[in-house]
Amino acid sequence: MSEARTTQDHRLIRQWVEARNGRPAHVKASGDEEDIGVLRILFADGDNHSAGALEPVSWEDFFAKFEERELCFLYQEETETNAPSRFNKLISRHDHE
Repeated sequence: MSEARTTQDHRLIRQWVEARNGRPAHVKASGDEEDIGVLRILFADGDNHSAGALEPVSWEDFFAKFEERELCFLYQEETETNAPSRFNKLISRHDHE
């Protein structure tokens, strides 16, 4: 497995996600009218374990919540076989320091 990296760079995050046919999303059952809830990445082919529970959100809303919660994007560029990896996780910036 290739090494995981972290970033807070919005441009890099968006580029990584879109290169893998993904888009920003949130968990439908989380949050309310004033809070979009738990953030996730939704991939176009539906290869998410909880794809039915995810709903797309705008990049603007995604990054607003990303900054509000002081998150960091943990990701992997490639798998062991050099294929593009979809591994990603949103973690606290404070846990990463």
